[in-house]
Amino acid sequence: MQKIGIGYENYKRIIDDDCYYVDKTLFIRDIIKNGGMVNLFTRPRRFGKTLALSMLRTFFELEYDFDGNVIDKKHYFTDKKIMQCDEAILSKMGKYPVITLSLKSGKKDDFRNAFLKLREDIIGEYDRHSYLTKSPMLDDKDKEIFLKILNGEVIWDEIEKNISDQEELKSALTAEVGKYSTSLKTLSRLLKKHHKTNVIILLDEYDVPLENAYYCGFYKEMTDFIRSLFESVLKTNDALELAVVTGCLRISKESIFTGLNNFAVNSIRSTDFGEYFGFTPTETLDMLKSYGLQDNVQNVKEWYDGYLFGECEVYNPWSVTHYIHEHINAPTRLAEPYWSNTSSNSIIKDMIRDADDTAREELDILINGGTIEKRIHEDITYDDIHAEADNLWNFLFFTGYLRKVSERKDGRDIYLTLRIPNEEVASIYEHQLRLWFENTVKETDLKDFHKAVLNKDTDKMENFLCDLLEKSISTFDSSESFYHGLMLSLLYGVPRYSPKSNRETGDGRADIILYPNRRNDPAYIFEFKVRKKFNEMEDGLKDALTQIKDKRYEDGVLEDGYIGSVSYGICFCKKSCIVALL
Repeated sequence: MQKIGIGYENYKRIIDDDCYYVDKTLFIRDIIKNGGMVNLFTRPRRFGKTLALSMLRTFFELEYDFDGNVIDKKHYFTDKKIMQCDEAILSKMGKYPVITLSLKSGKKDDFRNAFLKLREDIIGEYDRHSYLTKSPMLDDKDKEIFLKILNGEVIWDEIEKNISDQEELKSALTAEVGKYSTSLKTLSRLLKKHHKTNVIILLDEYDVPLENAYYCGFYKEMTDFIRSLFESVLKTNDALELAVVTGCLRISKESIFTGLNNFAVNSIRSTDFGEYFGFTPTETLDMLKSYGLQDNVQNVKEWYDGYLFGECEVYNPWSVTHYIHEHINAPTRLAEPYWSNTSSNSIIKDMIRDADDTAREELDILINGGTIEKRIHEDITYDDIHAEADNLWNFLFFTGYLRKVSERKDGRDIYLTLRIPNEEVASIYEHQLRLWFENTVKETDLKDFHKAVLNKDTDKMENFLCDLLEKSISTFDSSESFYHGLMLSLLYGVPRYSPKSNRETGDGRADIILYPNRRNDPAYIFEFKVRKKFNEMEDGLKDALTQIKDKRYEDGVLEDGYIGSVSYGICFCKKSCIVALL
């Protein structure tokens, strides 16, 4: 069996190490035949964007060995679909200088450090093309310009060493930003001059520094730099042959891609290129068969399928790959949400944190398998996230946390019917909702509730619990363990008491008992019941009280040496409850 390439994002390494590769090489053909001069592909995280760019680079890049001979690229594409194409396509193999840059490293706490890290990566790309310093095609002025960019780190170190005034240093940083905002265009011009052919430009994860800057508070500075960098290299650049830019979200043209008339956007709503990011059902089944896991196809479908890119159904490739890797020697192992560990899920956290009653009701519907309808629009920025209630839903859709079921047009607006794509994403929502609700409980002042418990004030207990349950999500309401966990967390911190869960007392186990730290205080017994209908709650409450009596929970407390007990029966139904004393 071929190796499962966990963590591999370099196409050459996948081929050289004989890893299993889902053949996406016809992406090269379609970019050449159907793509624009500048192509933006937006897809969710971990759906193969970086690997796709690596494949493009491997195909297009003109490379030399140590002896100065041109490297033949054909062995990287042996038996791949691209080799079935005509000479018009294959003649472009290994013919172009390539500039490749990932912007994901620009994820720092402030603009200075984020910019300097991106500048470091730009310098690295200059260093990769350092042969230009010896090129007979470049004059002394060209080489001087090249070396100023290449030696930028040394120059900046000298600036910081010699300038102590913060305003002067800030001014110097502004100048450095300006210098590097045109650096990729400069590099493409010099590459064309040396190779006498246009340049392929590949820019990966362009929106990572923008998202980070939004959350860290320097969005405008980062937006200005990325806009200048892109305008310079992608607009009116005579050295440009073809550019491919990838990211998770489409940032509006007015914000980043100002004035690009050679610009083609391909999002998850686009009707072409859908099969090149993610695994199709056929590709997924073939991969499962290769590792003897074809009997697991239904489990894989429930957990990792459900995405719709254009009209193409796709599975999450990151999760499918990890699933197969972990199930080769353990086919019956349970499925896990592998994708949830690849990002901070900040967008879902925002949605849940800021959700009003309507949004929380819609989350209820989604997690319970239902659908919601939202107006869709792609030209938004991170600054727009909270401008309209629907913007976060748009972000959730374009980042893979929701999928389209159907669409309709109302006037000039397009509305999508949306649902959660699969079990993996549903588990992410549930996990984040549980964390949010747990934090809500922790931040709630429990003094009045604790006082009501000790004073046997069932009305206040009931009102407090109902108010708190109003903030919960309905999908939890059918689970007795949810109510049990909630009550246990609420009863921690009762003065002079310690809660114990499911401890044996009398002839059975009470749900929770509050044991006193002082000998003259009584213990408090809690028995819970859950009913699906409101008209069944009174009977549920009676069952709880009867169980306390029949199982002799109070006798067990006395046998443990406590002076007495107070017993509560509580029946929960959805976001309501009733409380009574025995």
